[in-house]
This record gives sequence, C-alpha cells and structure tokens, in this order.
Amino acid sequence: MPSINALQIASHKAGPVLTPQQKRFNTLLRQIEQGRQTLAAWRDGIAAYHQAHIAVLHPMQTELLTARREWAFALDALLERKGWTKAERSTLSELVSDVAGGLLDENDDDEALKALFAKHAEVDFDTERQEALQAMKGMAEVMTGLDLGDAKGLQTEADLFKRLQESVRAQMATEEAARSAKPARRRKTAAQQRRETEAQQATQSVREIFRKLASALHPDREPDAAQREAKTALMQKVNQAYAANDLLTLLELQLQIEQIDAGHIAGASTERVKHYNKVLSEQLEELKTEIARVEMGFCSDFGLEDAWGLNPRQLGQLLEQNSRQLRAELEQHRHDMRLLDDVPAIKRWLKRQRQLLREAELDLF
Repeated sequence: MPSINALQIASHKAGPVLTPQQKRFNTLLRQIEQGRQTLAAWRDGIAAYHQAHIAVLHPMQTELLTARREWAFALDALLERKGWTKAERSTLSELVSDVAGGLLDENDDDEALKALFAKHAEVDFDTERQEALQAMKGMAEVMTGLDLGDAKGLQTEADLFKRLQESVRAQMATEEAARSAKPARRRKTAAQQRRETEAQQATQSVREIFRKLASALHPDREPDAAQREAKTALMQKVNQAYAANDLLTLLELQLQIEQIDAGHIAGASTERVKHYNKVLSEQLEELKTEIARVEMGFCSDFGLEDAWGLNPRQLGQLLEQNSRQLRAELEQHRHDMRLLDDVPAIKRWLKRQRQLLREAELDLF
C-alpha cells in the first residue's frame, strides 16, 4: 500500500497557502502515522519482551520466590532461640506473617505457608483474605452506589473487579434503555443539529469513496482470473475499512488503484476536507485508545503497576532494569541469610524493622 505521505497536501512557495483545514488534514495524517508506528512497535516489542522475560527474568523471579519462602521459615526458626525480648519476638512474628502473606498472594496453594501464616497472624490466610475482600467490596459499593451481591463467591481481587465491571455495564445498559424509552422533550439546539449534519456529511464522504472503490474492484466484472483474485483481495480490504469507518485506508486504497493522485486532496473543497478531518480525528482517537489498551495490558501482564508512559522501543532497557533489580534483591537475600548467625546484628536489624512497621501503621491514618 502506498505511503501515507503520498496523501499529504503539498505546500509550494509559488502556490496558494494551505487553508486551516488542509493544514489540519496534514497534521492528522502525521499523527495517525506516528500512532500506527507506535502500535506496531508495541506489538513487536511485547513479543520480544515476552521471550526475553521467559529466558531471563522468570528464572530469577522463581529463585527469588523460593528465597523469600526460605526467609519466612528462617525467621520463624529464630523464635526457637532464647534471649529475645518481648518486642523482638513480636516484630519477628509480624515479619513472618507479612512475608508469608505476600507469598500466599502469589500462590495460595502452599499449605505449609498457610500454616506458618496462621501461626503468626490473628486469623488464618483464607479468613483474612475474605475479610479484606468484604471491606473492598463495601468501599466499592459506597463509591459506585452499586449492589455487588454476596461476597461468598469472591475468591480474589480479580473476581471483585470482574463483578464490579459487570455491574457497571449492566447499570449503563439499564440507563441507556431508559433514555431510549423516554420521548424527546426538548428540541435539539442549533449546535446539536449542526454536529449531526456534519457527522452525516462525514459518513457520506466515506460512503462515496467506498462506492467508487467497490465499482472499480468488483471481481465479477473482471474476466482475467489473476486480476479477479487480486481485486477480490483488495475488495476484502475495502469492506473491512468501510466497516471500521477507516477513511485513511480507503484513501490509501484509492491511491493504490490510482483512482486519486497526490493532488486529489489538494483540489477537494474546504467542506470535503473538513469532513475528512472529522473522520480522521475519530480514527486518531480510536488509535490512541488502542495504544493505551495495549500498554495497559502489557503492564498488567508483567506486573508493572508503576510503568505507565513506557516507550515501546525501549523495552530492552526495561528488561535490563528489572534484571538488575532482581539480582540486587537476590544478593540482599543472601546477605540477610548470613545475618541470621550474628545475634547483635539481628537485634539491631529488628529494632529498625520495628520502627519501619510502626511508621507504616501511622501512614494508614
């Protein structure tokens, strides 16, 4: 398919200055092309990142989880020693439950960890999770005004989020049905009528291009078998673009079969270019939404909650950054395990951990 740049309206020193609508058309083309390149970069980058993640990060993550599990049981074993103060014992117990609880959030099938958690927490892990989900459910109901039903069917935060989404969609559908059932009480304003007219005209512009393409590419009118196959393939692209209201692809297809040339858009009326701009603006917003969706899915799949605003062309740097962090955490674990044999050092460490736990509790209020 011809380059999108072939549709740009050229500006010549000797010729007329481009109108605002023509400038807007060129800007939209550039932004859409940039968006297409970004979306393609995301899809290529995610595939490469996934392979590298399996080969590089996943083994270290597995090793770190094993190390954290070892640490939880090692802290529990410390309590068998004598010489701890009441505050030190309390801190050790709280640290064990925190580490075990974090691991169970990752994998709640570890019965030995569940037993360890129950040994040091006020309630067992399953009960605590249900209480936390109940609290989250109540907060969500207060904030949305929705009834999310019985919490017994909720096992994880993902279950709660899914039910919340379903309830929001159901409420929106009910409200939309109610609006549709109500008779119109107010006359449309002039601005509303103007916007509707512009939308209809923009749709008409897309329909006109589709009809021209369909007339030129109709495979039944082509006697040559090879040409008929080629036209059939092009017509499939035309139908897909028309169904998606994809003006830009339709224009590119017109270029491809030479229904228009580089000067076609430049010669279009101001109103026609304005209609094109309306459709292209909608396409650009849809493209931005898709890019955001892909980026959000990537962050969610790989647990990158704080990584919003990534450059898809720099995912290799992100991989290296995460790799360095995991190596540092593994080295810290080895250091901490060696620390267990140094009682004075452990006591100093526990004092600092007790301060951090108290500060965390204060931050909640």
